[in-house]
Amino acid sequence: MTLLRKARFRLSLWIWARLLPFLAWNRGLKSLMRLVEVGTRVPYRGLAANYIVRSVQRVTGDPVLMRDRPCLRRGLLATRFLRLAGYRPELHFGIDRTSLSNSVLSAHCWITLSGELMLSAALDPATSTLVEVLSYTDHGLLPATLRCVSGRRA
Repeated sequence: MTLLRKARFRLSLWIWARLLPFLAWNRGLKSLMRLVEVGTRVPYRGLAANYIVRSVQRVTGDPVLMRDRPCLRRGLLATRFLRLAGYRPELHFGIDRTSLSNSVLSAHCWITLSGELMLSAALDPATSTLVEVLSYTDHGLLPATLRCVSGRRA
């Protein structure tokens, strides 16, 4: 990976991180997912997945906009840039089942790559009360099989 390509990646990520809150404003989920579609382009092939995820975490570390949805912002950015590097990440969406009795639902999203958890704000699958409801893959938005993040049925 050349130094120029890494610099181009970091600049593009920085710009997307700043624009994403405006691009995401007042959009539905299907429309948001179009922001991560990249076609067949892979300009960042050769960048390690961990490097991309760490870069996303660094550039979104102290959000001013989308402060109430940091996992969505990171998830969209990481999904987009992992795809631009030739990876096939899955973006998962879940609801905290303990919030079902509240007037406001608590939700979270996270990324897996080949079944391995790559990006999550504070997700501990062993103690999580999140129930996965949707995932975004190469095939689009798909309903989950209503399994808990820890693997136990809801």
